[in-house]
Amino acid sequence: MNNQPALSKSLKVYQIVFLGLAWMTPMIFFTVYGVAYDAAGGQMVLAYLIAFLAIFFTAYSYSRMVKAYPIAGSAYTYTKKAIHPRLGFLVGWALLLDYIFSPIIAILTFGIFMHTEFPSIPVYVWVIVMNIILALVNIVGIKSVARISGISVVVQILFISLFCLFIIKDIATGQASSSTLFSLHPFLASDVPFTTIFSGAALICFCFLGFDAVTTMTEETIQPERTIPKAIFLIVCIAAVMYIAISYFTQIAYPGFTFTNPDNAAYTLVKLVGGNLLSSLFITVLIIATFTQGVSSVTSVTRFLYALGRESVLPQKVFSYIHPTFKTPVVNILLVTAFSFLGMFIDLNTAVTFVSFGALTAFTFVNLSVIAHFYIKLKKRSFTETILYLIFPLIGAAFIGWLLTLLNKDTLLIGVAWLTVGFLYLFVKSRLSAPFVKRDHSKVTVPEK
Repeated sequence: MNNQPALSKSLKVYQIVFLGLAWMTPMIFFTVYGVAYDAAGGQMVLAYLIAFLAIFFTAYSYSRMVKAYPIAGSAYTYTKKAIHPRLGFLVGWALLLDYIFSPIIAILTFGIFMHTEFPSIPVYVWVIVMNIILALVNIVGIKSVARISGISVVVQILFISLFCLFIIKDIATGQASSSTLFSLHPFLASDVPFTTIFSGAALICFCFLGFDAVTTMTEETIQPERTIPKAIFLIVCIAAVMYIAISYFTQIAYPGFTFTNPDNAAYTLVKLVGGNLLSSLFITVLIIATFTQGVSSVTSVTRFLYALGRESVLPQKVFSYIHPTFKTPVVNILLVTAFSFLGMFIDLNTAVTFVSFGALTAFTFVNLSVIAHFYIKLKKRSFTETILYLIFPLIGAAFIGWLLTLLNKDTLLIGVAWLTVGFLYLFVKSRLSAPFVKRDHSKVTVPEK
């Protein structure tokens, strides 16, 4: 028996859903509202519907691959085992860009809003405080993370429900532009070009990130082959309902809504809907949301680094270490915390740029991995299997791949530069250590407790 410490299996469906939604942060709708509104030409409902369709097919592919390989590693593991180890590394390298900058987004957002509430305290002070707290919470263990995430998600959903109720009240009392709750107008593109709406959808895909992150917690989940796929679909569908509902009500109630600064457009909207009381509550809930997003983000990236360390892609002794008492990857948590201090020196747009490219690249290859594993290797080619293992993932790959090309030029250049660095690392690694590309592709055995 191997007595090496292992990740503790304790998570259930509802805990995984809360972790995914906390990582996703339902309040992200408001954080990116102004930028998304501009990018989609105001057609938020259509943009969110398109983004949901693209994400839905990708979520399906994730649910298939997590059953095939119920181990930590996400898109890296799936591409490596289904297609090729070298390509898997490059996809993992792109995904690392997503995961490692996600905590910085949460930390920066937290610092910005806390600075708004307490102007005398600089943003960098909040970045330092947030980093330390996130490290401590994650070191203590995954159960504490799940509990905190659950509370935060409930608070966010309650606020979103309250926001929608305020709008419904305005419509019912004649204070809104629309006198009816039912309208097809939000689903019609009017004079906005579809290319603009699709560009908005590419950006809005960022709001769905989180369903994929839960696959990194597979080895801490009870019956992951059943639990993770179920949680993935619940996360995506819950998020879609919330985002589309908010977009729908705001579009029919305030079609002429305008703002001058995209960064605080949501605050202006909330104040229009509910006055000073709702706007004060908005700031409070948003601060809570960004904190728990940070907690979940650190959880995901540290488990991903654990998977890379165990595969010897990164130094094994460092990145695959599990603390014997806490059963958490303590070294990874400390390293991510140190890296997240970059939040004192970079801006929010830069961090979002890194995350968007990494996520969409990984999503594309997860879809392709389903085809490679089930349709090509396992030869599942009946009529039904062709739809499930070729058509569906092919639609997902094409959809996400197209949205990837709609990102701005600077984002694509930064992404290509990051992949180039990864390719050079792979080249040097493969030359120095041939086993890196000749590892056994059989299922990884998780160390016993």
